Amino acid sequence: MFIIRWILGRIILFLNFVFSPKKRQRPLAEQQQIDTQTQALALYQYPACPFCVKVRRAMRRQGLNIVTHDAKKAPHKDELIAQGGKQQVPCLRIEENGQVQWLYESKEIINYLDQRFA
Repeated sequence: MFIIRWILGRIILFLNFVFSPKKRQRPLAEQQQIDTQTQALALYQYPACPFCVKVRRAMRRQGLNIVTHDAKKAPHKDELIAQGGKQQVPCLRIEENGQVQWLYESKEIINYLDQRFA
């Protein structure tokens, strides 16, 4: 089963690379403002997860520079479980006004990004 998942994961990553969406272009001042706002966001994800790829593609389409963390690796995995409550990806960590919110589900994450940055 591991081999099949590994092969499918590589196919997903390859197709994502080949058919990568065009990055949104904004004026420099507007992009800097967006970059400042996205500093409070972090995406916990697995590189070959199809739902995570879907969220990363939406981020690229909107030209969002959100830091991504591999939730399979120790420090990020532990943080996701301890603070987010479960090891489920994709998960968007949103820090606003000193409060942290953990948003799960790719559709909800994409809707949030669309509403806030579109």
